[in-house]
Amino acid sequence: MPDLEIKQYPVRPELGRHLVLDPRSLAYRRRYTGDPIRPVEWAPKVPVLNQQQLLAQGIHTSQYADGTDDVDALGSCTANAATALISALHTADTLHQAGLDVTDPAAAERFAIGLYSDATRRDQWQEYTWPTTDCGSSGLGVAKALRDRGLIDQYGHATTAEELCQLLQTGPVLAGMPWYDAWFTPVGASALLDDIPDWATSPVAGGHEVCITALEEVHHGDSGGLDYARTILRLRNSWSSSWGDAGEFRVSLALYQALRHEIDLVQPRLDGSR
Repeated sequence: MPDLEIKQYPVRPELGRHLVLDPRSLAYRRRYTGDPIRPVEWAPKVPVLNQQQLLAQGIHTSQYADGTDDVDALGSCTANAATALISALHTADTLHQAGLDVTDPAAAERFAIGLYSDATRRDQWQEYTWPTTDCGSSGLGVAKALRDRGLIDQYGHATTAEELCQLLQTGPVLAGMPWYDAWFTPVGASALLDDIPDWATSPVAGGHEVCITALEEVHHGDSGGLDYARTILRLRNSWSSSWGDAGEFRVSLALYQALRHEIDLVQPRLDGSR
């Protein structure tokens, strides 16, 4: 096994991402080439998923394996974010053939739970897998699980704000990030997490994975570089459409820049020529 950089977070029903960096991934880093960065939006075909209230959705985790109990939530955010992402890459027919029904939120959540199980097995540094232990997973692990299923042919990485914006020109991006206590309740439908008072001094509740679906606003400073504070990302969460802005939220590139050493960015892709 390579010399991985691993930071594990406490796993709780709504949070289950661990930070796992493989130095070999830097060979697949998409360096910024200076191309124009423009606003862009990618539309997942699946509804906003919900890794909580599983029983109300008719999802019984005891059916996944002997010895598995029914639980009402899983720390399956990596797979929920990845399910949203691949639904933007494939046609509905292709997704249906892969077992993902984009018309049924509960069926899509079941697909995500199965993908979560695969991701925990691809995270070979962990002692446990799901089922039966809700051990969490990583962006790297779920990207490998997608490739194993033939749903992507490769995945790339970004380590700077400019590289992230460049990746978004070609598709949505998975973002793993620390999640602060103050962020559980956004201040308004269109507000930024940046706007929540004293978020940076609130405790870190755990690690979370989300799907960046849009570069909503792009602004440049006087020097021509990106104005991080005014350049805005929109991200899809997996806590139901009743959370945030119909299940989504926004951050500025300045927030990414402040936390980038604790954030990993992975872009599962289909086009092997890119």
